[in-house]
Amino acid sequence: MTTDSLQTSPAAAASDAEPFRYGWRFVPHPTPDNPHHLEQVSLTLEDVLHPEVGEFIGHSDRHETDRMYLTAVLRARLEPSGIAIVLSDVHIAWDIPDLRAHGPDVMVIPGISERRNWSTFEVVVEGVRPALIIEITSPETRANDLEIKVEHYARAGVAQYVIVDDMGGRGGERELRLLDYRLAERRYVAHPTDANGRVRLVIASLWLGVEGDHVVCYDERGVAIGDYVAVARQAAEAEERAQRTERRARRLAERARQEAAARAEAEARLRALEAELRRLRGEE
Repeated sequence: MTTDSLQTSPAAAASDAEPFRYGWRFVPHPTPDNPHHLEQVSLTLEDVLHPEVGEFIGHSDRHETDRMYLTAVLRARLEPSGIAIVLSDVHIAWDIPDLRAHGPDVMVIPGISERRNWSTFEVVVEGVRPALIIEITSPETRANDLEIKVEHYARAGVAQYVIVDDMGGRGGERELRLLDYRLAERRYVAHPTDANGRVRLVIASLWLGVEGDHVVCYDERGVAIGDYVAVARQAAEAEERAQRTERRARRLAERARQEAAARAEAEARLRALEAELRRLRGEE
């Protein structure tokens, strides 16, 4: 595929200042001059609700940072023990005939111990469904996450649906809130946050909260779980502390060895002197 074969549809770019605000896909549109010509076509809000493999849906840097953080924390929490796998930005095809596929930000699927290279997770093939889905809203597509998916994920039988909702603050700053839905008799019931404004991620035994413009997970003791950079920094600092402790222990051990050797030498000299005195006195 060459750069020349990717062109933007003139109709899409003509009138709208943001023709691709939701994203785009490339579709074959042969021309007399180029049989491999691909036309860039704008996605609709409906397309974002039911994405297809190969489509591009843009997200903000902060959205992606939160998505990657949540994925990493949940994988570290659940996958080593085989409790569940954690998929991010992977399509899921349901086992309900009239419910089209979705592309959740994060989903936790119990009953499978090993992650595979899925582009689409097919419930009817795998025989299991997510126990937890987390969506992080974007200003342009909030309605999908806040309204339509509440109905769809309940129909699909997802036990818990958590929304990290960016309500949009002043000057484009993020203003986040957490919404927690739990499945009860085939429909979702809104579950209140705790006194700290946190949501319990049931399957992971973790708490999810908001700090400033980003999300943070907490363990059962209420200790915040850092992202990879923070964890790596903490690990490096801990390693440095351990090395300093080891070097100090080695110095102390060497000093103790030297002092013991000096004491042994002094005691040996004292015994030699005592023996010489006894010889001079004729006691031996």
